[in-house]
Amino acid sequence: MESVPLVTAVTVSLRFVIGVAAGVVATAVMDLVMARLPEGETPPFIAAGVLTDSAPKNAPERLASVVHYIAGWLTGPLFVWVLFSSEGLLGGPSIVAAVLAAAVLYTLMVGFFVFVVLPRSRLPSARIADIRRDWAISAAGYLLVLVPLVALGFRLV
Repeated sequence: MESVPLVTAVTVSLRFVIGVAAGVVATAVMDLVMARLPEGETPPFIAAGVLTDSAPKNAPERLASVVHYIAGWLTGPLFVWVLFSSEGLLGGPSIVAAVLAAAVLYTLMVGFFVFVVLPRSRLPSARIADIRRDWAISAAGYLLVLVPLVALGFRLV
């Protein structure tokens, strides 16, 4: 059996750490985007409400923050994994692989929230479209920061 060079194994591990660090920064920027949108700050409370089986307005604020930040930070390494997968499918690192990975992750972020979390929110249907739109905008803002940061970090390792 052929052994894997240590540098390669460490590089892969460091890339996941880069994903976490980029996720932290992207989440901070996402907070700025969410604060400017009418329903931008609602999704963390929806998630906390679903977890506690309560209406978003009654969801614990601390839990909403924890869910939001942990999800944001861990979406960074999820992007790294999706990027590795797209690079494997497309024959190596490329802009096309990064765009494909970003598109897949955007679809997962929006799709999971819109089709799994939001329907359990107990919110009036009149608010759903605005929440959906604002989440899609927030997710796009997150990825517009995350993807270049990961690319920059990958160049450093």
